[in-house]
Amino acid sequence: MKNKQNSYKLGLWAEIFAAWGLRLRGYKILEHRYKTPVGEIDLIARKGKMLVFVEVKARKELSTALQAVTSHMQNRIVRAANYFAAQNSAFSGYDMRFDLVAIAPPFYWRHLDNAWRPST
Repeated sequence: MKNKQNSYKLGLWAEIFAAWGLRLRGYKILEHRYKTPVGEIDLIARKGKMLVFVEVKARKELSTALQAVTSHMQNRIVRAANYFAAQNSAFSGYDMRFDLVAIAPPFYWRHLDNAWRPST
């Protein structure tokens, strides 16, 4: 049980760390841990006319964090992003992008913009 709690705390810390890093780069954080009936998105941000749906992965090594998002996860995030867009008509003219922020303790991070594109 302790490992599960530690992983949960690391995930929360990583999401907060990622949100601050994005803010410093000019992103406005719209949602944190956005839950829908079809999935959850760690962070939803806006930069200009771009909606950015961010998956945050924290691992002991940056390289494993960068490889942690499976195609199944990507599809679930895309469905949740479409749900968000449908529920928030104020963003109807915005483009959508899917990013990954990989984090490894103590303070290593890598932001991959356009980490994947929705399959059609």
